[in-house]
Amino acid sequence: MSPVALCQIIFVRQSGQCIMKIESWKEGDFVNVPGKQAVSLEEFYRMRETTDRILEYIDGAVLMSPSPSTQHQRISGRLYVKLFHFLEKKPCEVFHAPFDIELKNERIEGKKIVVPDLTVICDRSGLTDSKFVGVPTLIIEILSPSNQAYDLVFKLNLYMQYGVGEYWIVNPMHSVVQIYSLNDDGQYEQAGVWKETGMACSRALDGFSVDVEQLFRP
Repeated sequence: MSPVALCQIIFVRQSGQCIMKIESWKEGDFVNVPGKQAVSLEEFYRMRETTDRILEYIDGAVLMSPSPSTQHQRISGRLYVKLFHFLEKKPCEVFHAPFDIELKNERIEGKKIVVPDLTVICDRSGLTDSKFVGVPTLIIEILSPSNQAYDLVFKLNLYMQYGVGEYWIVNPMHSVVQIYSLNDDGQYEQAGVWKETGMACSRALDGFSVDVEQLFRP
């Protein structure tokens, strides 16, 4: 997907530019991306030095994530602790945001640097001192009111395209966990949906499950 096409999904157009606009953000929080000229990686890293917000890079387009809510952080912490203990003495490792994932697939051109809420990596050959380059085994994104379309639609397709084995979408607003698993055809199929109660079970990590009611408790 080109930066302009992405702009049409994520950004609004003003004066010939793609401008990220989230209603809950103030004017100073907008990120401008030229509609015809992609942002270079060097410019992207300079932009990061000027803000505490999480920035992601998609083929020359820059996306800014909203600051996490208190409940978002509770959920992220609970999932990290469960994954950390589950993966002890296993070849996989869990990382929490902010940690760069540079998606890489030899069949796909372009540069994508995303910062998932939680990432499970089982092929450690792609780990460097500052990021992971490759395709994670599992990614978890926790929705915020302003980023739902990005995580539910764009990232779902992005992770599927690159071959991320499993994608969890955690919705604190509705106490819902959705899990998508990659099938033999390289397509995501919904492995399960849990609302308020039940045990959300991973296919990628055999034996790993989460008590949904406990996950969403205040």
